Amino acid sequence: MSDVTAGAGTTAGDGEELGELADVTAEEARAFLSTVTEVAAGSNPEQALPLLLLAVSDVLAIGARLGATTDVVPPSRFEPDAGPDPDVDPLRTGLANVFEGVDEYLEVVDPLLAPEVAAATVSGALASVAQALATGLAHHAEGRPVEALWWWQFSYLSDWGDRASSVLRALQTMLAHLRLDVDDDVAAEAEYDALQR
Repeated sequence: MSDVTAGAGTTAGDGEELGELADVTAEEARAFLSTVTEVAAGSNPEQALPLLLLAVSDVLAIGARLGATTDVVPPSRFEPDAGPDPDVDPLRTGLANVFEGVDEYLEVVDPLLAPEVAAATVSGALASVAQALATGLAHHAEGRPVEALWWWQFSYLSDWGDRASSVLRALQTMLAHLRLDVDDDVAAEAEYDALQR
């Protein structure tokens, strides 16, 4: 498990380790964006839930690694401009179309401090995660791996980690309902068939 800090006092070994973590995170971010874009295009609706379940789980695994890493501190106090924010509105719209009728769900706002629930959408949560990951990718593509890691780590802890965790639960619940909610007559017929074998 990584336990390095960038910035003043960083050793060469730490820099190499940060570079490796940045590269792995960039790879996972690209894979997530590719999957979400494919699902939003609606080309394979039957596979939307399994693909997103895997993509969100994978990106949360790298997020957990970022969360477990000592705070990444960029060498400069100011984040270099990564260009305009990624436009995720087409992605959000495409996902809303794919999840039409089941896009909305409830999430616990803060499970430690209050029992409040709030409305959320699968499309909005996935688009928000995509935007945060794409911003870090812009830094990474410009050859600024430490800034990319700082952004991914900060945004994981402040926003996208929570959103991804919440939407993962919603996706898993949808999949469970699809697989387990069976009409009583269908279930009885399947049970009868199984007993006759």
